[in-house]
Amino acid sequence: MEEEHANLENFLEWTAELGISDSPYSFTQSESLTRRSSSLGLSLCVSDFPEAGGRGLAAVRDLQKGELILRVPKSALMTTQRLMMEDQKLSVAVQKRPSLSSTQTLTAALLNEVGKGKISWWNPYIMQLPRSYDTLASFGQFEAQSLQVDDAIWLAEKALGKAELEWKEATPLMSELKLKPQLLTLKAWRWASATISSRTMHIPWDVAGCLCPVGDFFNYAAPGEEPYGSDGSRAQGIASSLQDSSWYTREISDDEKFDPNSLRLMDGKYEEHVGAYCFYARRNYRKGEQVLLSYGTYTNLELLEHYGFLLNENPNDKAFVALEPGMYSLCSWPKDSLYIHKDGMPSFALLLAVRLWATPPNHRKSIGHLVYSGTQVSAENEVIVMKWIAKECDVLLKSFPTSVEQDMLLLSTIDKLQDLHTPMNLEKELPAFRGEVCAFLSSNELQGGRIGAKLLVSKKARKSLYRWKLAVQWRLKYKKILLDCISQCSEIINNISSY
Repeated sequence: MEEEHANLENFLEWTAELGISDSPYSFTQSESLTRRSSSLGLSLCVSDFPEAGGRGLAAVRDLQKGELILRVPKSALMTTQRLMMEDQKLSVAVQKRPSLSSTQTLTAALLNEVGKGKISWWNPYIMQLPRSYDTLASFGQFEAQSLQVDDAIWLAEKALGKAELEWKEATPLMSELKLKPQLLTLKAWRWASATISSRTMHIPWDVAGCLCPVGDFFNYAAPGEEPYGSDGSRAQGIASSLQDSSWYTREISDDEKFDPNSLRLMDGKYEEHVGAYCFYARRNYRKGEQVLLSYGTYTNLELLEHYGFLLNENPNDKAFVALEPGMYSLCSWPKDSLYIHKDGMPSFALLLAVRLWATPPNHRKSIGHLVYSGTQVSAENEVIVMKWIAKECDVLLKSFPTSVEQDMLLLSTIDKLQDLHTPMNLEKELPAFRGEVCAFLSSNELQGGRIGAKLLVSKKARKSLYRWKLAVQWRLKYKKILLDCISQCSEIINNISSY
């Protein structure tokens, strides 16, 4: 801990020398004339939030929404352009390989800096990077299968395959740079690739983005949505749904999701006129609160894919429902728009497709304008729609190897394993999960049941255990969305039937 604290202090001194500052004043004001020993302390400080993202940034004073809280000069951003300017050998090797993507190039350039060790100008920053990540590309076969949902399993396998392909394509570049053998491995590439995926920020001159010292300490806050109208009143919506059911199908428009004059989805951006990445408070913060940054709108699966974590409460989460083959021809909406909202309400596109399907073919043309406007066709049609959606959710839930209750029990036991100090026979502790437990033991070479001592000393097993927990947490949240949808559909049916 003392070494970690010393590294952090050294890092913050280094960033102060680069001009990184959390001063609320501009570069031209008096603060810039006085050299500071740390880049933080006027608006922010590094703090630990075990239950909310781990290490992050806390407010050292009350902050006002929209207030400038951190500046990172362009000269302090790690970009491919900057690294190539500093290293002629890297520049020559990269220019020989125009087929590599900008992300592959930045990944290889990061490994090149890691290989330089203490002589790298970027070493204070590199020393602050996590030693491992839990993005989907880091999931092994066991952890991927633990997601249970076919689309999620496919995405995890695709992420791993993509990482391996990009590594093979970039290996000639890294070999020419004469990287150390351990930095030429797929494991090293997956680490560097996850660093780029989870920590880079948008810049206008490179699609790969940039690594932003101090700026990447911010943890994530999901942008909120208001699916029931500006006042958020669900009760009022239920009352009006009997006349017009469009209240629960409302989608947030693209204009609402991104307003260039609003900080709602863009709390930090590169500002050319000051030559720095600037970060602003997304809301009012009290002293001691964690200051968060919105990276954009993501489902929990997308957060796992790109960042290696998920949120307990994510307003942008969703579960998908597949239509019957003949139903897809009734609407032009893409399949990824056919989903259930986090609160259990069907999406606009899903309702549109099912409402048309529930309408007799000879009437579809005449009522099409009603469906496309989001209006309920009839009470009878709406009951058919809700019953169909609820049935599909129920069928999907029953197709999974484990139930919601079983997943909750499994999570409780995984929590015990993470704090394990004595041997435990997992097969006896969790007989209902014998297959999944055996797969975990086998994938981590822990066969024999009593795994306490082995688990404590095996870093691979403990990482696998944590990713297993992430997979179970994700599938549990997915199943709860389906359960909530069944409940919502039943509520709507009962409301219609009462009139």
